[in-house]
Amino acid sequence: MAPKPLAPLAKRLFKGVLLLEVAGVLGAYGLFYKMNTSQGIIYILYRKDVMDSTLGYVHLCNKMFCFFLDFRNSMNNMLPSVLEVYYKSNEYAGVYGIREKDLEDWSKKA
Repeated sequence: MAPKPLAPLAKRLFKGVLLLEVAGVLGAYGLFYKMNTSQGIIYILYRKDVMDSTLGYVHLCNKMFCFFLDFRNSMNNMLPSVLEVYYKSNEYAGVYGIREKDLEDWSKKA
């Protein structure tokens, strides 16, 4: 029996959709992990502590590198709907008080 002419195309499309789904799940997990671990980080200031008022996050700069702290605050300023989904998913899982703690911490910084 001769193979159907659309079979290779269907396999390729299926693999592409499957890879996109896996990439989406991994991206969503990575975003959740970064938001879940962004508060309460103990850090040491080396040279400069700069508050960027346009984006609302603190970054530390040394000669060759910069890294960002308080990712949830920057998400609150750039994409508040994503942060709202994070809060709702935690509340759905039974973890309460994250939103209130964030608002309290951000009001202390202002």
